[in-house]
Amino acid sequence: MARMMARLRTPLVTGAVLLVLAAATLAQRGGYGQTSRNPRYDGRFMFARIQYPCFGNCYYYRRLPSWAHGYPSAEENLMKIIDSITDLRPHVDNSVVVSLDDPDLFKYPVSYMTESSFWLMSDKDGQTLRAYLQKGGFIIFDDFRNDFGRGSGGLPNLESNLQRAIPGARLLPMDINHPIFHVFFDVTSFNIIPQAYDYGAPVFLGLYEDNDPHKRLMAIINFNTDISDFWEFTAQGWYPVDSANQAYKLGVNYIIYGMTH
Repeated sequence: MARMMARLRTPLVTGAVLLVLAAATLAQRGGYGQTSRNPRYDGRFMFARIQYPCFGNCYYYRRLPSWAHGYPSAEENLMKIIDSITDLRPHVDNSVVVSLDDPDLFKYPVSYMTESSFWLMSDKDGQTLRAYLQKGGFIIFDDFRNDFGRGSGGLPNLESNLQRAIPGARLLPMDINHPIFHVFFDVTSFNIIPQAYDYGAPVFLGLYEDNDPHKRLMAIINFNTDISDFWEFTAQGWYPVDSANQAYKLGVNYIIYGMTH
C-alpha cells in the first residue's frame, strides 16, 4: 500500500540531496503557532502540530512554550523532503497548529507533539484524543526525556495522560521489525539513530489498538531523544549529514505509515 503512494526516485537518497532540500526551506518566520493563522484546509496533507497547556519550566527554550519547540523549521524541512521523494504532495510552506479541543484536529490523520513531559491534559482533551485515535488518527510524540529538574513529568506524565484518555493503555517497546521502520526507508537498527544531546540510547515505544502489537499502531513515542532537532537545524551544519539523514528517514516513515494505516 505505502509503496503505491510513495516512490523513491533513486535507489538511495544521498545525504547531499537531503541536506540541500532541507536547507532550501529553512524557516525565517517570527511568529510561534497562533492557531488563528492556520492556512485554510484544502484536503492536501499538512503537518499538524498539537498545541497544549504546559506546566513546570516549560518556557525554558527561547521563552517558547514546550509545544512550540522547533516550530516551524522542523516541519517545513521535513515536508520539503516528503514532497521531493514521495507522491504525497504535502503543503511545504504551510503547517498547522491545532489544539486537542479544536474540531479541526480530525481533518489531519497524522499529528505531532513535542515535549510531552510538560503536557497538561484536561479530561475533555483526553476524550477528544481517544476519539481521534480510535477514528484512525496517528500521533508522533518526540523530543522529551525525564528532565525532572525543569519540573516536567517525564515519561510517566505521557503514560498517565494516555491512560486517562484510553483506560488500560500501555506503551510497549517497539521492535525494529515493525512495518513503520520499513514502510518507505529500511531502518535496520536502533543503534544508527543519532542523538542530538540526550544521554544514553533513544527509546521507541508504541501505543497499539487493544495493546496488541499485531494491530494498528496509533502512536509512536520517541523517548530520550529529539529526532526533530535534526530536521530543525539541518541547514546550520550542526550535525553530520549522515545523522540528519537517519532522522529524516524516521520522519518520512512515520508520515507514510500514518497515512496508510
